[in-house]
Amino acid sequence: MTRIAAAKEAGEENAAPQARRRLRGLYAPIPLAFLGLGVYRAWIEITFVGSFVSFLAFSLSTRDLFDFSAVAEMVLFVLLARRIGPLYTKRWPFALCATAMLASTVLLFASFFAPGLAESLGVVTSVAGGVGLGLIILIWSELYGCLNPIRVTLYYAASLVVGALIIYLYMGLKMPWLFVMTALLPIVSLASARKGFALLPEGERPQRAWVSISVPWKIILLMGFFAFSYGIVEANAYQGYFGPHSSPGTFAVSGVVLLGVLVKRDKFDFNTLCRIALPLTVVALFLISVLGFTDDYLSGFCVAGGYTAFSILIMVLCSNLCYRYGVSAIWLFGMERSLRLVFMFLGRCMYEYGSVITVGSVRGTTIASGIAILAVVMGTFFLLSQKELSSKWGASFLVGPEGNGEAVRKQELADRCELLAKRFGLTSRETEVLILLAQRKTVGMIERELYIANGTAKAHVRHVYQKFDIHSREELFDLLGVDGLQENVEAKNAG
Repeated sequence: MTRIAAAKEAGEENAAPQARRRLRGLYAPIPLAFLGLGVYRAWIEITFVGSFVSFLAFSLSTRDLFDFSAVAEMVLFVLLARRIGPLYTKRWPFALCATAMLASTVLLFASFFAPGLAESLGVVTSVAGGVGLGLIILIWSELYGCLNPIRVTLYYAASLVVGALIIYLYMGLKMPWLFVMTALLPIVSLASARKGFALLPEGERPQRAWVSISVPWKIILLMGFFAFSYGIVEANAYQGYFGPHSSPGTFAVSGVVLLGVLVKRDKFDFNTLCRIALPLTVVALFLISVLGFTDDYLSGFCVAGGYTAFSILIMVLCSNLCYRYGVSAIWLFGMERSLRLVFMFLGRCMYEYGSVITVGSVRGTTIASGIAILAVVMGTFFLLSQKELSSKWGASFLVGPEGNGEAVRKQELADRCELLAKRFGLTSRETEVLILLAQRKTVGMIERELYIANGTAKAHVRHVYQKFDIHSREELFDLLGVDGLQENVEAKNAG
């Protein structure tokens, strides 16, 4: 029997088991710990953003104070990221976060029993809540920064679904139970984050080594376009029964993305997120700012759906920079999330002032809407022009003479893989596999990291070898110069 015939026969014999493995992989359970992100999102809506509870200590001014307390804290952490990171190795961030969010919850509900103190309570609870929000965002960002893009998309979309379901459940609770269950949400979320870090292999957790990198301005610019546009429609988007995290638009879009990742797996097109966010955001801006449909069901659905797709996309892009190059999640996400809140605030201000200003016969809100539509269209086409998800998005690495140890090696190795991938025409998924192969990871480890079936991982490895015209891992290491790269890093560290 010829080699080709034997391979064909072996392939037919293995086809059924591989199909069964793919089927099992499609319904592979998502670790519950990683869904804790949706738990803290549920807390945000119940307490400060679009809540279905009319807290006496809450007003639009306290909402802004809540946001800017989080911004101030995250900016501080960005400045100190090199000294205090990573957070998961320390107890005090978890303790401070839990204390601040619990205190904020208690004071919010206490305003029902002390209406005369509602204004003072509102200030304290907003600051405490903002401090807790900033910390929990950074903790979860650190965890998601350890995951590859497929897992980030899968887990994050599933978390959004879970968060919406929690809010729907809480809407049926009486006040005493609502207080108790709301107070438990931050605790559950933080415990889930700690469990998530424990589930990661030691080598995949955030490292202490610092990778110096300039600001990825393309991500920041894209975020600013969408966040500003979202801020314009946010004020009137949630006047109905639903808030931003429990909106049918949030639930539907996150569900569609979740299903898409489960079905397509390694073939999932991340540009789909842009194609969802753009039309929904434009329709929402047109309906609310131009036609004035502030209480329209469709406008609220589009606002929440567009922003949900955008938030998943930004999470994937930022996490991928952390995952591929060892960039500090505290530094990157702290900067991105704080600027996002500021741009949203500016959007809200523009809509508020635009509603009382006219230029000739044109309302100020219409002008603001036109600017926002132009911004999101430009931002979307700008994003789609980037051919690779693995793009550095305008960032450049600033490696000092002292070197950065393992982080530098991983960064330089990824750069070499990128160059070879472009030269030999590798797909984005094959490039991911190449980087993991270069890191000396086995097929089984690649399968788990990329959340793909064993047969699919082997097929990608085979395609990489075929395109490189090599036949072994040793030949791959020689092509990449892995041993030489390690010697260079060691020499830098010794110097």
